[in-house]
Amino acid sequence: MMPSAAGAAPDQAESTETQPRKPRTRPGWVRIFVSGLVLWLGSVLVTFTTGNVTLIPTIILLGSFLIPVTFVAYAFEHSDQVVTGQRVFTAFVSGGVLGVLGASVLESAFLGRPFGLTYLGVGLIEEAVKLAALWLLARRLPRYTMRDGMVLGAAVGFGFAAFESAGYAFNALFTSGGGLSLLNLVETEALRGIAAPVGHGLWTAILGAALFATAARRGRLRLGGAIFGWYALVVVLHAMWDGSRGIAGWLTLVLTGTPRQWLLIELGAASTATQGQLHLYTALIWVLLLVDALIGVLALHGRWRRATATPRPPAEDDANDRM
Repeated sequence: MMPSAAGAAPDQAESTETQPRKPRTRPGWVRIFVSGLVLWLGSVLVTFTTGNVTLIPTIILLGSFLIPVTFVAYAFEHSDQVVTGQRVFTAFVSGGVLGVLGASVLESAFLGRPFGLTYLGVGLIEEAVKLAALWLLARRLPRYTMRDGMVLGAAVGFGFAAFESAGYAFNALFTSGGGLSLLNLVETEALRGIAAPVGHGLWTAILGAALFATAARRGRLRLGGAIFGWYALVVVLHAMWDGSRGIAGWLTLVLTGTPRQWLLIELGAASTATQGQLHLYTALIWVLLLVDALIGVLALHGRWRRATATPRPPAEDDANDRM
């Protein structure tokens, strides 16, 4: 007997609600990236040509938000109906601002002069405030899935990255002599834009997956051992990313340092690096950053595959149990 239309409607509605949105023929994130990149390049070109400093805020905003907004749009296209555009926008703006404010207050209160463990402290604080912002924004969701946790976590993380990059770009504008350097501003935005996909957005997406996976099992947001484990991983990735220059410098000295250089370091004096050491130092920085990014991408990829895996039908499970 064929099921009635009335009986099939609830199942169909439920299936539609839990299925991810199908990407359009031309994904929206591609249009966002292309149009935003053209606008940013046009703003930079006109400013260099005319010297009109009133365009500098436009360059800062476009350059700082282009990559984060593009990746959030990409993540949104892979969410389900619970994660609405309004929720993603709120997570990006509110979560990003709350994260930046919280990190600024805590870092100024607990972190003093920069030293080796400062990078670990920065990672502990910034990842904690982003997780807290995600928790605050997700506490009233009707249900929780690992996939939605990654999407909203990415929105919070990329929002944090966008506002932080805007601050770095603004600082890069001013030279030590008190002048303005548009070239420094553009270089800073370009470098941070390239690194943005494997930074804050990636790390908070991993945390979001852990948070929502625990919430899915228990019916509400709650901390658990798995969350602390993933939190420790992203803190280490964050600290390694920020401390890559210091680690590369130490490795360069260990591998190629001369007795004279070690003596000068022990005396607290400046030591001049050779050309070969400078090349090795630069190469080590890139290797450390690539390894750090690869670990984060593989971790998120594994969580995404688990979140989107199709469960086996009960009949198949029963058959396998009997074998």
